[in-house]
Amino acid sequence: MKFDVNILRYIEKDAWRVLVSVEMGMKNHELVPVELVNAISGLKHGGAHKCVRELLKHKLVHHENQKYDGYRLTPLGYDFLAIKAFVNRGAIVGVGRRIGVGKESDVFEVITEDGETLAMKLHRLGRTSFRAVKQKRDYVKATTTHMNWLYLSRLAALKEHAFMKARSISHWFPYDRALGEHGFPVPVAVDVNRHAVLMTMIDGVPLTQRYRLREPGRVYRQCIDQLSNLAARGLVHCDFNEFNIMVNEDEDITIIDFPQMVSTRHPNAEELFVRDLKCLHKFFLRRYDYRAEEDDEGREDPAFRDVAVGGVGRGEGADVKRSLDVSLRASGFSQDAVKELDAHVEATRKDKEEEEEEEEE
Repeated sequence: MKFDVNILRYIEKDAWRVLVSVEMGMKNHELVPVELVNAISGLKHGGAHKCVRELLKHKLVHHENQKYDGYRLTPLGYDFLAIKAFVNRGAIVGVGRRIGVGKESDVFEVITEDGETLAMKLHRLGRTSFRAVKQKRDYVKATTTHMNWLYLSRLAALKEHAFMKARSISHWFPYDRALGEHGFPVPVAVDVNRHAVLMTMIDGVPLTQRYRLREPGRVYRQCIDQLSNLAARGLVHCDFNEFNIMVNEDEDITIIDFPQMVSTRHPNAEELFVRDLKCLHKFFLRRYDYRAEEDDEGREDPAFRDVAVGGVGRGEGADVKRSLDVSLRASGFSQDAVKELDAHVEATRKDKEEEEEEEEE
């Protein structure tokens, strides 16, 4: 799917107002009543109805009239709200081809006014079979606001952006220093809005697309080092696999996809750390016939308790003030938001494991 950003120019101001009104209404409704859309938009004399026709034409909203007459944002409508925000800020001027697709995200090329190509990641939590999570697991407290996938996708984008911008949220990580300078090969975060994150382009392809490596042992050791470095800064990736590790022609890696990360203080942190480690073992053995224990240059795999912040805390990141999980909490990303997103990630992870077990059987 290619975005026709030119449509942005032809959507009238009042139509954008109505689109935002639907978005606001979805904070408490899955389907926003027509009366509420009219009230929030403040348009009179049928103005909202005229605008809705335009939004329906471009498939930015969806209309239902079963239980009651109402509207909801479509994924494209939410995409356009984020894109318009980026365009209004001068962050981008155009959207190009889709360069990546995952179970819960899409990645597009975007162009800046200076002609630089960036990556725009659109989070889409619950898009695939994981939609069943909402019905199968009641992870939303009754006291919280109405939960929907747009909200969860926004939380995922904010969390990912916060991790990549951790340099700016703690005196331990001055604003002019990026995560890369702390030994983490990650994209540079540029901007975030709603469920969309702008970041620098990555030189390379997912490890899963590399069927041969000149030095599989070297790449494996890079992966293990970064897994350890994250734990030493208070984080477990939780999805550290061949799909989220990029490798370039020089066989240097870049780590992507951070919303599912948890603190090393999480009760299941050690289990999740070991799971990431086993994923690497399994992939390198299956794809490259590489066994770390047979590598003369290899090292023993790290033990969680020897490298992680929290618990025993003997690793190089043992000073809690230097841990990135603490920095994230200091960034304004609330504990309630962390819990809500982590609950979804945990439920999703369990469903993935169940699917994998069923496939093996």
